Amino acid sequence: MSEILIQNVSKTYSTKDGNVQALKNVNLSIEQGDIYGIIGMSGAGKSTLVRCINYLEEPTEGKIFIKGKELGSFSKKELRKQREDIGMIFQHFNLLMQKSVLENICFPLYIHGKKKTEARKRAKELLEIVGLSDKAKAYPAQLSGGQKQRVAIARALASNPKILLCDEATSALDPQTTASILDLLKEINQKFGITIVIITHQMSVVREICSHVAIMKSGEVVEDGKVSEIFTHPKSDVARELISRDLGNDIENTGKVAAKISKGKNVRIVFSENSSFEPVIANMILQFNEPVNILKANTKNVGGVAKGEMILGFQEDSNNVEKMKEYLIERGLEIEEVDNYVE
Repeated sequence: MSEILIQNVSKTYSTKDGNVQALKNVNLSIEQGDIYGIIGMSGAGKSTLVRCINYLEEPTEGKIFIKGKELGSFSKKELRKQREDIGMIFQHFNLLMQKSVLENICFPLYIHGKKKTEARKRAKELLEIVGLSDKAKAYPAQLSGGQKQRVAIARALASNPKILLCDEATSALDPQTTASILDLLKEINQKFGITIVIITHQMSVVREICSHVAIMKSGEVVEDGKVSEIFTHPKSDVARELISRDLGNDIENTGKVAAKISKGKNVRIVFSENSSFEPVIANMILQFNEPVNILKANTKNVGGVAKGEMILGFQEDSNNVEKMKEYLIERGLEIEEVDNYVE
């Protein structure tokens, strides 16, 4: 049985300018213990979908099941009880600025009727888990962005949820802090078996932490599956675009590419454990008697698996580009054209 099952879910909003369909017949299955990514550009519908998962938004059509129980059949009281099993963290932390770190974490426990002594004991345990034991008496204004998000994670864990929903939880953070938050989420997932759903527009977040991903565009899921498979064999245009954007950010950050990448003259190739072990690039250069520039090469962590990635730049006046692409494909390499990246 799936931990989260989304069946034929649509969501339509009525506005003064007419109806807006934010979700269109979404179907997803998320297994217990997964770290599941939902990714898309701005306006893709991903945040609406995550709010439907805990019924902060009620679907216009379709059903949401949590461990086989359909949320639409719950009374308001039953729904409030169910939400205790679903923690949520946000991009802008949503901390109570006038409360100390400890009291921020205690707050949901007080709401659930816990006594002050019991709530404070639990809050201190959670602060230790997120690495902020020394910040119990501090106030949010005294914390960095990463520390604020750690407090928000501790607060979300206060009621021992089975599911943690993360809505753009790292978007306001710098890359180094993002990496530390993702490491914390992985640790929480492994230690407590919590199912984590991550809403993001960053492919780097998905490939670093997620086992599975759904890619959204205009309210629809256009592709879903294992992260490693989609990274290697993207089928939809939006998946290819998101991977290319991730690559472009990587190029910009490293500053190691000194050549313009011209449309149609360059490809991205991915080496996996199933790729050929022959020196493919060297043999291709020998066969076609034509130089090829290696514009970028590195290894990325994709769902916990190392994947080699390379950008090849063909000669501007080459007549062999298509033949060389076919050569790479015949040797088991997945290739994608990449356009318009400049150092």
